[in-house]
Amino acid sequence: MLLLSALGELPKIDYAIFSDTGWEPEKVYRHLDRVEQEIARPASIPILRVSSGNIRKDALDPAHRFASMPLYILNRDGTPGMTRRQCTSEYKIKPIKREVRRLLGYPHPVRVPRGVFAEQWIGISTDEFHRAKDADVKYTQNRFPLIELGLSRGDCLGLLAEHGLESTPKSSCLGCPFHGNAQWRAIRDESPEEWEDVVAFDRAIRAGNARATAEGRELLGQAYLHRSRVPLDEAPIDKLTRREQLDLQDRLSADELEFGPADGCSPYACRSGEAVV
Repeated sequence: MLLLSALGELPKIDYAIFSDTGWEPEKVYRHLDRVEQEIARPASIPILRVSSGNIRKDALDPAHRFASMPLYILNRDGTPGMTRRQCTSEYKIKPIKREVRRLLGYPHPVRVPRGVFAEQWIGISTDEFHRAKDADVKYTQNRFPLIELGLSRGDCLGLLAEHGLESTPKSSCLGCPFHGNAQWRAIRDESPEEWEDVVAFDRAIRAGNARATAEGRELLGQAYLHRSRVPLDEAPIDKLTRREQLDLQDRLSADELEFGPADGCSPYACRSGEAVV
């Protein structure tokens, strides 16, 4: 959408907002810098970077209130579960809403007057039209330009490639449990330092988030980043054994295991459904 606006194929936007969890892959930050320098600045479109903190640091800080990640749980009786997903709301949506209110001139807790609102563009393509929903606050009105233009995900990828942006990386936390095996392999094979980081984090969250543990509310089981519910550096991210395939086939499709949930993990198109512990 930023590219289309800069090209004049969409109206000029006032701002673009990047909600930073503090734990994105380095290639995402490099790409954002490039887009800002080559596209946004020449078109006089400011990119605003907002944040609610560093999700990795907060998860391991016993003194910090932490919005839980959707970790895979192996309960004491051997049954599988998941912790509740709160991270998207806390680290993606909340800072965007806070910034929108600031731009409107009514930062929290000042009440936004009736009739004052921002038009917010969300990059959902025609492949995902069912995710296009109205805003849950009156000071924002959602609009979906890619759907209005009839652009599919493939069309968007083609447009990016035409302008030298075919290497656009997916924005998501390094240690997002929704990664598929392909994403885990890419981190391991292309970025050894980031792989060490996520493996260390996986070990550190085995008992759940640090604050709950410090307060005596220990997890009734063990937490993992990989859906196989084994340590990440031992997880079958290259090839599943026959036993593993049988264990997972009732819960996951082959595509979901390889590439992660189709919904991904963006602020307005994150995985739906209730997590179960």
